[in-house]
Amino acid sequence: MAPEVSVLVEGGKAAAGAALGAALGPLGVNVGQVVTQINEKTKQFAGMKVPVLVKVDASTRSFTLEVGRPPTAALLLKEAGKEKGSGKSKTDVVGDVSLDAVKQIAESKGEDLQGRSVEERINQVLGTAVSMGITVDGEDPRTLLASRLAARGGR
Repeated sequence: MAPEVSVLVEGGKAAAGAALGAALGPLGVNVGQVVTQINEKTKQFAGMKVPVLVKVDASTRSFTLEVGRPPTAALLLKEAGKEKGSGKSKTDVVGDVSLDAVKQIAESKGEDLQGRSVEERINQVLGTAVSMGITVDGEDPRTLLASRLAARGGR
C-alpha cells in the first residue's frame, strides 16, 4: 500500500514547512513539486482551509494529489465576506448570504454532505448557517428550514 499524507492547507498557500516537509521528505518525493501542485490545485480556495491527500509511490517516488472541498462553514464565510462565524449564533448575526449561494454550496459539496437529494443538502447548508449566525436573504435560516420542511410534508 502506498504511503499517504493528509494535510489541511490554506488554498494556494501551501509551504514546504513542518507538516509537509517532515512527512514527505523521508519518502523521497520532491517536496517543492508537491507544494507547487497543491498551490496550483487549491488557488481557487484562497483564504480557506482545504484538505489534501498526497499518495506516494515509494518505488518510483512519484505522487498523486486528491484535493478535497473546503468545509461548508468556510464556503459560507467566504460568501458572507466574513472571517469567522458568531460565537452567539442565536442572538448575533455576522453576515448574510443569498439562497442562490446556499444552493451553489450544496451542489458543489455534493456527496460530501449527508443528504440524498439537492434539497436535503440545501437544508444541511441552511443548518450550518444557523449555527454560524448567518442569515439567508435577510431571513433567519430556521424560518427557511421550517417553510421548506412544511412544503415537503414535514419530512
